[in-house]
Amino acid sequence: MQTSDLSALNTLVLSASFALSLLFGAIAQRTHFCTMGAVSDVVNMGDWTRMRQWGLAIGVAMAGFALLAYTGFIDPAKTLHGGNRWLWLSAALGGLMFGFGMVLSSGCGSKTLVRVGSGSLKSLVVLLVMGWAGFATMKGITAVLRVDTVDRVAVDFAGTASLPQVLAGPLGLAPVTLLLVLGLLIGAVLMVWALRGDQFLRADNLLAGFGIGGIIVAMWWVSGHLGHLAEHPETLEEVYLATNSGRAEALSFVAPVSYTLDWLMFYSDKSKVLTLGIVSVFGVIVGSMLMALWGRTFRWEGFGSTEDVANHLVGAVLMGVGGVTAMGCTIGQGLTGLSTLGLNSLVAFAAIVTGAVLGFRYQMWRLERMA
Repeated sequence: MQTSDLSALNTLVLSASFALSLLFGAIAQRTHFCTMGAVSDVVNMGDWTRMRQWGLAIGVAMAGFALLAYTGFIDPAKTLHGGNRWLWLSAALGGLMFGFGMVLSSGCGSKTLVRVGSGSLKSLVVLLVMGWAGFATMKGITAVLRVDTVDRVAVDFAGTASLPQVLAGPLGLAPVTLLLVLGLLIGAVLMVWALRGDQFLRADNLLAGFGIGGIIVAMWWVSGHLGHLAEHPETLEEVYLATNSGRAEALSFVAPVSYTLDWLMFYSDKSKVLTLGIVSVFGVIVGSMLMALWGRTFRWEGFGSTEDVANHLVGAVLMGVGGVTAMGCTIGQGLTGLSTLGLNSLVAFAAIVTGAVLGFRYQMWRLERMA
């Protein structure tokens, strides 16, 4: 492969990632797809509609990833979630922090991007603080604390730290075969659960579930197959183009926001290049903005009070620190990670939901005290 061909392929990967994330932003804006909103609806109103949107999305993503892996389009062991360490304490603590923080901040990382595109200036503040806190937890002062404490507690596996790898030995099946069986089976169960009942069968719900889930699968294909080179023409090493991790990635919105701020601040540094994660951040904002303008829902929004500012700042820090510690957010672990059936993702998403429930309980307790 010539250098010009390599550059063209890199541009194609970035363009496809931007287009898919733009579509993600538009769908999330149109359908109000939001994991925090789903938990809020269940806790406060007993309404499972948006939770079923999420269930449908993860079912589609799980089945799609399993098919990509089984047919050889992507190697699960070479994805961002394909490591051999089960960092269960990091996933649990980070998930709890992120879940609690997203309640204080009125939304998770993806919802923050969607709201920025819709005109929310307070979400822009949350975005900047979350990105700063996330970068500090990747490479700064809280990174040292993370590495020296929770990251030391881990279980190492011979293969990937995933459910198929754990069950493959006792069941006598190859991990990739078991991934196909479990991915299709669990995915089908989630889809059937989500689709049952006439009340859910509405255009927005179906668009949210099938659309978001399909985008996750498409992103896996773009990063893990289209952008995969078995041998880089210059380094002669295997490479996944346009990724920050050097492995196959799909959507996530904490570390990519941090990388975006780093790229913007050090733009003149030629070592800072656009990646899949960075263009995805811009794509979601643009997609949400276009949908908001088209639907005439674009509105400027600011903080309501000093207390409102404080809650959002604390929540943004918790999301930044927690999202990196948990190795992903509601999208990075709750959709992208869960589609791989990774153990870290299972723990992280359960902790995020638990943290969100605790956050809502805390808010209700505060309201009762004020009353």
